[in-house]
Amino acid sequence: MLQIRDLHVNYGAITALHGINIDVPKGSIVTLIGANGAGKSTTLRAVSGITRAQKGSIVFDGEEIVHLAPHKIVGRGLCHVPEGRMIFANLSVMENLLMGAYRRNDRKAFGGDLDYIFDIFPRLKERKAQSAGTLSGGEQQMLAIGRALMSKPRCLMLDEPSLGIAPLLVKTIFEKIVEVNKNLGITVLLVEQNANLALEISQFGYVLETGRIILSDASAKLREDPQVKECYLGG
Repeated sequence: MLQIRDLHVNYGAITALHGINIDVPKGSIVTLIGANGAGKSTTLRAVSGITRAQKGSIVFDGEEIVHLAPHKIVGRGLCHVPEGRMIFANLSVMENLLMGAYRRNDRKAFGGDLDYIFDIFPRLKERKAQSAGTLSGGEQQMLAIGRALMSKPRCLMLDEPSLGIAPLLVKTIFEKIVEVNKNLGITVLLVEQNANLALEISQFGYVLETGRIILSDASAKLREDPQVKECYLGG
């Protein structure tokens, strides 16, 4: 569903990505792991059009999107849940969810989609009139994912969904990512520092180091790789 080829991204004189290649098959969960500053977030930002690539190709569902504007990429079914969640703090939970559906024309289907989101994230239903900025970190992450789901994505990119969240809620959120993947058939590209958890729920993984892919394999094999164990899984 998503093919990244020879992707280069620079920030001024600094090269953040040195020609990386990534494949995300339809219906799969693929994870991208690596240390801080490795280029994981830059990869997602380049795919979603927020950061411009200097060179390379990004093909989504057979269409080249490397030069498309971010809103047009969302309109094609590729949605990005950014690091730090970036919810609209001054709007209510419900208003945030409706913002996720901004580009949709099928307003009759809103009710069913909202019901599904409230079903998998009951806390959002309890707090739908509450200002989003007053939610806990975990609840804000649920809202960010729910807002993305309201855009009816075919592929969801998640950047550090466990960041700053209590361990119990992290488990819940990762269970919901798997549920969305299985029940809705949404393809997932996951960037996550909790490598153990990311490799547990994904089928395939890439290890990014200083802007280069240094390892790629089935997630189960990466979990057993000595280099991955030492550097990312605590030995």
